[in-house]
Amino acid sequence: MVIAIDGPGGVGKSTVARRVAFSRGLEYLDTGATYRAAALAAVRAEVDLDDSSAVVSAVAAATIEYRRGITLLDGEDVSTEIRTPQATAASSAVAAIAEVREIVVAMQRAWVDARDGKAVVEGRDIGTVVFPEADLKIFLTARPEVRAARRAGDPEADGAAVTEIHAALEQRDHADSTREVSPLRPAPDAYVIDTSDMPLDAVIGEVLGQADRVSGRPRLL
Repeated sequence: MVIAIDGPGGVGKSTVARRVAFSRGLEYLDTGATYRAAALAAVRAEVDLDDSSAVVSAVAAATIEYRRGITLLDGEDVSTEIRTPQATAASSAVAAIAEVREIVVAMQRAWVDARDGKAVVEGRDIGTVVFPEADLKIFLTARPEVRAARRAGDPEADGAAVTEIHAALEQRDHADSTREVSPLRPAPDAYVIDTSDMPLDAVIGEVLGQADRVSGRPRLL
């Protein structure tokens, strides 16, 4: 079973995906981390991020791996480095390049294939592009102010004010939802959950309930 969890930043995708994966004994893939690693590859190659050909060449020459929550770039653990504000900004630009997405999506699909097609995968276009035939598609959302407050508590916020984070999220949302390639949007058959006023455990329970429904697994009373 492939469980696809999509949504913008600050809605709880990563935490929900990890917990759901643990509950079902599945591995979990953070596709955002793979794009961040691709961006870091371009930055390390010292190419102009506006030069799409150079960026594609740098990404194609890199080896990006994801193992049990650890992101590797050419064999080096870059899990912390890819969470800096600079890496976040670069990843948005790099991920908008169609050829980069082709490279990274191929890697993501190979990662799931290597696990016999059983995984929880989270990102922004999993249910629409990467795994349009996923067994279960979840789209998480939340009010902008809630998302900004949540992000303020993340290490990658680097002490930024909530208003600054709010503006950055709006900018990222606009870029992701209006790009020509793989825009951020719920799949037509996605189950949408607004996490704004829901405790984390309630969100996870909702997703697990949908997973049980799809798999035909009986729920325990």
